[in-house]
Amino acid sequence: MAEIVPFYGVLPAKEYASRVAALPYDVYSREEAAAVAAKDRLSFLNIDRPETQFDPSQDMYAPEVYRKADEMLHAEIAEGIFVQDPQKNYYIYELTMNGRSQTGLVACASIDDYMHNVIKKHENTRAEKEEDRVRHVDACSAQTGPIFLTYHREERIAAVIARAKEREPLFAFLSDDGIRHRGWRIDETSDIIEICEAFAGIDRIYIADGHHRAASAVRVGLQRRAEHPDYEGNEEFHYFLSVLFPADELMIMDYNRLVKDLNGLSVSEFLTRTGEVFAISPCEAEKKPDKKGSITMYLDSKWYHLELKSQYRSTDPVLGLDVSALQTHLIGPVLDIQDPKRNRRIDFVGGIRGLGELKRRVDEDGWAVAFAMYPTSIEELFAVADAGLLMPPKSTWFEPKLRSGLFLHLFER
Repeated sequence: MAEIVPFYGVLPAKEYASRVAALPYDVYSREEAAAVAAKDRLSFLNIDRPETQFDPSQDMYAPEVYRKADEMLHAEIAEGIFVQDPQKNYYIYELTMNGRSQTGLVACASIDDYMHNVIKKHENTRAEKEEDRVRHVDACSAQTGPIFLTYHREERIAAVIARAKEREPLFAFLSDDGIRHRGWRIDETSDIIEICEAFAGIDRIYIADGHHRAASAVRVGLQRRAEHPDYEGNEEFHYFLSVLFPADELMIMDYNRLVKDLNGLSVSEFLTRTGEVFAISPCEAEKKPDKKGSITMYLDSKWYHLELKSQYRSTDPVLGLDVSALQTHLIGPVLDIQDPKRNRRIDFVGGIRGLGELKRRVDEDGWAVAFAMYPTSIEELFAVADAGLLMPPKSTWFEPKLRSGLFLHLFER
């Protein structure tokens, strides 16, 4: 059963919250991160991406870079930019985008639950990305970017959250992208006990986003256990920062594909090969696919509707995904992209950018073909994770993105 615990939250002072809040560290290139961080010294991106404080020639993975993150974080705590609560609390984080809200419980999850698969994964991690966050978390003795978790709605938890949201928020602001962010504290002993007990009755929680952050936090926790063999079990390093959302409030957007060339095929040859697996029909205008098994393709200045033929459909949790069907039957065998994680001939575009971005990349940037996908559902994500399987890379795009810096979790050095 899940162990989801309160913690000594470190939050920005109310007047600084909007300036501190930053998009996740991994959505930016090095150049983009430097430009964003330079706009405001309080943006948490300065700490999340500490190489922004150095000359561009600096090795961004050098020990002094991570020491800089630790130095800046604790300097801002000393300055009063961040304030640590004197008691362990739960917190609430609400995001509203285009009139639709999702409300998460900010808490700490157990590294043992992660290792014992109470917290279920659906994605592999890459060693180099994981190593970067291990160094960052270890240097700061803090988790600064929450893991995005989800669970089947539990009414006891929902009731506590609803009551807490009737109070004055700790922060409330509109970010530059039009998303409203609000936070609250849950500090009543009876409410804390209620939430603890409710999660103790839940036997599975899922990582929606943040597999690398979760794996890194667990590795650092295990390191600290090794460094403190006399640990008692209640130390903060046994837990990692999370925001847990009920699944019925989440929105998964499409995660679309671009391919640089047609692997030596002409347009007509490629259409012929595509037609072996998909029923193809022309579209008069760009239009997103409207059901599972359908894909919109942009090729040679034309839009096409692709419908996966029945004999190629699968009931397997992974092979039955639309992104798997496209990879298995077209991108792999026809376009010869066997490893989409590493092949530079393929790129991935989040659905938040719209079909216009796919068209632009083909028409202006020289990509050969674009595929707009129907979004993977939360039920499909659960089915894959419950089966102990892994999704293909870039299968889900969650919006809105959680901001870093609004809730921090410090632990023992």
